[in-house]
Amino acid sequence: MEEELKWVEEVLSGNKQVYAHIINKYKNSLFATILRMTKNPQDAQDLVQEVFIKVYHQLHKYDGQGSFSNWMYRVAINHCIDEFRKKHYKMKQVEINEGDLLNMNDPEVIFLKKEKQRQLERLIETLQEDERMVILLRYVNELSYNEISELVDLPLSTVRNKLHRAKRKMRLTVKQGGDYFYELSNDR
Repeated sequence: MEEELKWVEEVLSGNKQVYAHIINKYKNSLFATILRMTKNPQDAQDLVQEVFIKVYHQLHKYDGQGSFSNWMYRVAINHCIDEFRKKHYKMKQVEINEGDLLNMNDPEVIFLKKEKQRQLERLIETLQEDERMVILLRYVNELSYNEISELVDLPLSTVRNKLHRAKRKMRLTVKQGGDYFYELSNDR
């Protein structure tokens, strides 16, 4: 954190080349996070570039309180939310990596896992954007409630409520539709 603060101060003092250190340190993890939200490598790459430009222009707003990475991820997530709203972004289908399946040789298991993933993605698409974002951050990015709260700049109780509401909506959709067979766990 001390190193990042030094880089920020140098960039703000006019040494713009130092920003490359920030980019190199965070480009892969930022890409991975955004890719999980967009499910499209090209969209994720574009958003990562936009985020680094935005972070650069907002660097003066980082006050040194808290970790730089959390501040940067908050900027990134807010940017992605804005883009989703602007473009009415639809999550794209993504295939399950067959290497992750327990029984790769059984075609029925492969089919069922892929179908389960497709149905879950369709189910998540039905949520409001803010609910979809907290679901993705919690279950895809595996962030804690506190991390989500910090990233989206909402009180912890609001994050918990949004997650609860989103899971309840998903369960109701599953019960009403009957064709979904994915069940979210009740975690705390």
